[in-house]
Amino acid sequence: MRRTAPPRARQALGRAAALTTAVCLTAALGAGCSSRPSAGKSSTPTPTPAESSSVTACTKLISYWAKETLTGGKWAGLDWEQKGLSNQQYELMDTIIQNARTERKLHGLPAAKTLIDRQSKDRCTATNGATWSSENWRPPK
Repeated sequence: MRRTAPPRARQALGRAAALTTAVCLTAALGAGCSSRPSAGKSSTPTPTPAESSSVTACTKLISYWAKETLTGGKWAGLDWEQKGLSNQQYELMDTIIQNARTERKLHGLPAAKTLIDRQSKDRCTATNGATWSSENWRPPK
């Protein structure tokens, strides 16, 4: 005798399959409809040096996570490793968040977000990406 899943389980599986198909289709369409690369263009995008530098990565990471923390975003409670930060980047982010909270009280959320972007870029540039120490230990405060 063959056992079948209950109706609700079948519906959930059907929805999951539809979602997976939609995501895959969206990704495929985003990559382009042609299976052949365009004449004169590489089929694999090549990142520019500015896009792949440690300073740019640092700036994007700190800016994103500082804004998430400031606004109480869904993933704001992750630890520094889960956020992909080095110890040094986390320390920079802590300071930037403190400054942004003060800015938000004085001038509002848009001003605080602008401050986060500016200070993230400035501090990541000054520390060459702040990649020092990604080990699993930080001294207690």
